[in-house]
Amino acid sequence: MGSVRRDLPRGPRTGEDRRRTVAAAHGRDRAEELDPLTEPETADDDGDLPSPGEAVPGPGAGRTRGDYFVQSLERGLAVIRAFTADEPELSLSDIARRTGMTRAAARRFILTLVDLDYVGTADRRFHLRPTVLELGYTYLSVMSVPQVMTPHLTSLSDRLNETTSAAVLDGDDIVYVAWVGPRRVRVGGITIGTRLPAFVTSHGRVQLAALSDAEREAYLSRTRLEPRTTRTVTEVAQLRERLLEVRAQGFALVDQELEEGVTSIAVPVRDASGTVVASLNVGTHSRRLSPAALKRAALEPLRETARLVERDIALLGVRPMPPSRL
Repeated sequence: MGSVRRDLPRGPRTGEDRRRTVAAAHGRDRAEELDPLTEPETADDDGDLPSPGEAVPGPGAGRTRGDYFVQSLERGLAVIRAFTADEPELSLSDIARRTGMTRAAARRFILTLVDLDYVGTADRRFHLRPTVLELGYTYLSVMSVPQVMTPHLTSLSDRLNETTSAAVLDGDDIVYVAWVGPRRVRVGGITIGTRLPAFVTSHGRVQLAALSDAEREAYLSRTRLEPRTTRTVTEVAQLRERLLEVRAQGFALVDQELEEGVTSIAVPVRDASGTVVASLNVGTHSRRLSPAALKRAALEPLRETARLVERDIALLGVRPMPPSRL
């Protein structure tokens, strides 16, 4: 019998073929050896990015793109979001992989960010620079105390199933800056921006109690303590005693002095320096909860909420908004 010849696969026949084979087998290693700052340009493409009408990745997920959509802006922001606290330094290949871009596309975006000083580079790796904080500073700088308070008041109202509010002291009045919760406790006519005499509210008393002795005495000497109900404190000596008590205990509880059937409890809110800048309050119908029951149910949750608000004020550097701008 004659031998059967079998054709076996042949290896590369030329030097160029061999180079191509090696490059294909070690493409990733070869790419990592290149300096992203000096490597030659290659053809760019759009990578695996959605087309118009598809969902937008990242913070805009779930939304559809309009004809106005600027893909380059999306891709630049995607590069910034690729950095995390766990991995603050990334190689060019890391960025390309995390954003779904080609290496060439990622290189163009990251080097643009380097030129704009948003990104720094060392040893062929990239990191965000402090300049990137400018992107969020404008939002943080215009946030007000009410904006910081409202989410926390909402959580507190949901927890207690009661009305919650926030107010600031402006002259001899308190001004309501936030109000959240069931409408069953709604003092007549009060909305955000409503002004009331400070002495007759839990908001006012907790903030008056934080004044210096001289400021408190000046307030008492000039204020007319006009009654709102039969329970309203109208004697200066009695109000002074109440304010000293509030200062000592750290909260104010007012039972039906502003309006019949309404009881409320308030605690102060301090800024990073320890200065009282506002107050938080929980209000209820006196038929629903007695003053003692309201204190048991609401005081500690109210204090916890105040601490959360104080934390956010300190972290965000928020300044109290003048009542005239509410």
